[in-house]
Amino acid sequence: MAGTDVVALLMCQHGDIRNLFDEVERSEGEERRSAFHRLVRLLAVHETAEEEVVHPFTRRSVPDGEHVVADRLAEERQAKEVLARLDGMDTDDPKFLAELHVLRLDVAAHARAEERYEFPHVRRHAGPDRLASMATAVRAAEATAPTRPHPGTESAPANLALGPVTALVDRVRDAIRKATG
Repeated sequence: MAGTDVVALLMCQHGDIRNLFDEVERSEGEERRSAFHRLVRLLAVHETAEEEVVHPFTRRSVPDGEHVVADRLAEERQAKEVLARLDGMDTDDPKFLAELHVLRLDVAAHARAEERYEFPHVRRHAGPDRLASMATAVRAAEATAPTRPHPGTESAPANLALGPVTALVDRVRDAIRKATG
């Protein structure tokens, strides 16, 4: 169940991310802009939560966990850089969909790698209670996470140190963007 198991929760979000990519690609104008902002927010909070909750568990509890996490962080960094470029673009820009396609490929490869190389180990090394508490921690991390990409903050210490201030700034920007259209 997505509500009680961190792996199910994150895999459900992977599906939501795929659906948002579809929505951004097939829409235009304000509809595209709105869908893209929802995609940016979900990607930002999802990755922050993984960096704060899942990756530290993997490092500590999974054989060769440090290597598994290093590979995931490299993928996340690459996707965040593309996402940051896109976030600075107008969704009507002629280059937008081509950049979005690059991001979609990066995010899909990253999600597949998590689902293949990290999540099965998390499920194997964490009992049901631990999986449930990690799901709760992921939801809490997402509630306070930055809502925009910030390349270079792909570690739990960086997220915990910079996250609250960055999240506040992001949420103010989001409110201004929403109020001004």
